[in-house]
Parts: sequence; C-alpha cells; structure tokens
Amino acid sequence: MSTASSASEPGWFARNFGRAATAVAHATGQPVTFALCCAVVLLWAVSGPLFQYSDTWQLVINTGTTVVTFLMVFLIQNTQNRDGAAIQAKLDELIRALEPAHNKFVGIEKLTEAEVEALRNGCEKEAKALDAKAAQKREEAKTLAAARAARRKA
Repeated sequence: MSTASSASEPGWFARNFGRAATAVAHATGQPVTFALCCAVVLLWAVSGPLFQYSDTWQLVINTGTTVVTFLMVFLIQNTQNRDGAAIQAKLDELIRALEPAHNKFVGIEKLTEAEVEALRNGCEKEAKALDAKAAQKREEAKTLAAARAARRKA
C-alpha cells in the first residue's frame, strides 16, 4: 500500500494523532521529563545576567512556555477523551453483562447533569431500601436462631 493511499484512508489523521498524543502524554508524565524542564528553566534563569535580563531573554521563556502549554492542552485532552470513552465502554459492557444490573445506566454520560443527579438519587434510595431489607432479614435470622436455641434448651 502506498503512502498516498494510506493518507486518504478514513481515520488516518485521527489514528496517528491519537498515537502521537498518547506517546507525548506518556513521555511528559515521566520524572525525567520534569527534571529536564526544571533544568531548562534553571539554565534560562542562570543565563539572565549574560543577556542583561533583556526583553528578548524574557520573551524566550514566555514564548516557549506558552507554545508548549497551548499544544499540551490539546494532546492531553485527546488522551483523556479516549481514556474516558474506553472506560465508559467497558462499564457499559459490564452493565449489559450482569443480570441484575439496570441497562438504563448505559449511556448516562450523555445525559444532563440534572438527569444524572436524578438517577444517582434513585440509586441511593434503592440502595438504602436494600440495606434496610437486609438489616430486617438479619434481625429475623437472629430471632429465629434465638428461638431455635431456646427450644433446644427446653
């Protein structure tokens, strides 16, 4: 397959951008990258007297950090979006696979905040009701066990 045909393939740019974003996000998250950035800032600061703390000297660090920050926002956001979507797909699959799970929760990430809050409140009420029911069953089991023990003694 030629380079021209792979460039026209649907999703080529998105796929390669995703790969690059993942690689950059991984590399920038490493301790050595942080140390390297600290070294660059230190080198810049130490070079101040050499350049008489000129406007150009200040412009170098300002421009460099602005450009890097601007580009990193998009790369990291792309990585976070893909990670979030992958996690959501995995959770949706778990919901579909579990018998007692409610399929109404599949896709709730697309609802409004108020709709999600209403679902969350419903889940909370349901959980409290189940807890109360379980506590009642535990009490009934204790009462039954005590009654059996009393009959055995008699």
